[in-house]
Amino acid sequence: MNETVDVVLIGGGIMSATLGTLLKQLQPDWKIVVYERLSEAAQESSNAWNNAGTGHAALCELNYMPAGADGSVDPAKAISINEQFQQSRQFWSSLVQRGVLDEPSTFINATPHMTFVRGEKDVAYLKRRYEALKDQPLFSGIEYSEDSRVINQWAPLLMQKRRAGEAFAATRVPAGTDVDFGALTRQMLRHLQEGGVDVVVNHEVRGLKKRPDGTWKVSYRNALGRTPGSVNARFVFVGAGGWAIKLLQSSGIPEIKGYGVFPIGGQWLKTDNPALVAQHRAKVYSQASVGAPPMSVPHLDTRVVDGKASLLFGPFATFSPKFLKTGSNWDIVSQVRFSNIFSMLKVGATNLDLVKYLVSELAKNHRKKVDSLRDFMPTAKDEDWELLNAGQRAQVMKGGKLQFGTEVVASADGSIAGLLGASPGASTAVSIMLNLVKTCFPDRIAQWEPTLRELIPSYGADLNPDPKAASDSLHATAETLSITA
Repeated sequence: MNETVDVVLIGGGIMSATLGTLLKQLQPDWKIVVYERLSEAAQESSNAWNNAGTGHAALCELNYMPAGADGSVDPAKAISINEQFQQSRQFWSSLVQRGVLDEPSTFINATPHMTFVRGEKDVAYLKRRYEALKDQPLFSGIEYSEDSRVINQWAPLLMQKRRAGEAFAATRVPAGTDVDFGALTRQMLRHLQEGGVDVVVNHEVRGLKKRPDGTWKVSYRNALGRTPGSVNARFVFVGAGGWAIKLLQSSGIPEIKGYGVFPIGGQWLKTDNPALVAQHRAKVYSQASVGAPPMSVPHLDTRVVDGKASLLFGPFATFSPKFLKTGSNWDIVSQVRFSNIFSMLKVGATNLDLVKYLVSELAKNHRKKVDSLRDFMPTAKDEDWELLNAGQRAQVMKGGKLQFGTEVVASADGSIAGLLGASPGASTAVSIMLNLVKTCFPDRIAQWEPTLRELIPSYGADLNPDPKAASDSLHATAETLSITA
């Protein structure tokens, strides 16, 4: 007879690691098992080189605050994203204090967040955005300039050999961060293992079936010996990136009907040239190209991985039918069901700009990609930069629309849930998992609330409406995580 455990987490990425760590703090006696199909955890979207590591707080990402038809800007979504990232900072701070995570610089480093735009229209937009944010408590310290001398001090590579008379502007938030989500994931999973959680690698979950007693039969296959096996679970979380839709479909829950996903890959230009790295300490975002998905907003980033700084530029969109870098070429077809095919066809018919953009991106060779970088960094040389394949993202398709966020899909009884979508993803993992816990374990929330407030002091409240609370939280987490600018 199969063993019955309390929780099965499918996928060894930041989402499963976050949920597992949260549940272990809330309910230490629960039996938890993590299954990862690869030989190591954090090798897909959580891998440091597969994502931007920005620590998305809407400090520099323009797509969280687009201009309206009348040119107005609404800070509401930017504030909401920032609130979610503050919960991540608070949780990580608590884990550092409890000895769950290592010295903070192993996974998070202070890195100013900037936005840089060119042309009178975008300059006017950025000024309006700055005016809308500068008095918001969570955006305290944001700076704005159209002065080339000031911007040169912030990020010299942006301004060298810039064309005279060109209109440009930049904002800067010194308190931004670079996050190595791969390191963060591995540290949380290591601590879970030390606490008795089974983290099983080289095991691919193949099917989910509801049993008469309300538990889930989780069927897996050893990826090395192809040996099948199964375990029963009272609760299942599907954090398998793009493959989540396939597993949720196999579960038969009605809530997944109508969903589809569209895979988009990416590439970065990367340099380790110390002379260049030394001149740029920031994450600099700009406007997306017409038709480009938000995840393809161009940015020139400082990355700190395993203690070494590098620069990344991109991402450049690529296309593969796979839902994961190590997925199957049949992925995009295998998800098709009668319940989602018409929605997916509508997405294809109404997103011709995206198709055109992907085709143009695929046509770019190395030199053309460096040409795109030269819009940011006029002095860029082809030979200083190498191409690096980024992770696969599976964007949600629902109701005939392509969505660019993350979405939790849970069964009515709360016994199974999965995560679909991409950005801002990892940066807001704590907020996503808190909402999942409330959805799936409503009868335990009152019992868990004291611990939740210890882990996340602002739990249940927003920081931005209270300037003192926002300031106190920002300073406290910056001190604990050693990210004071």
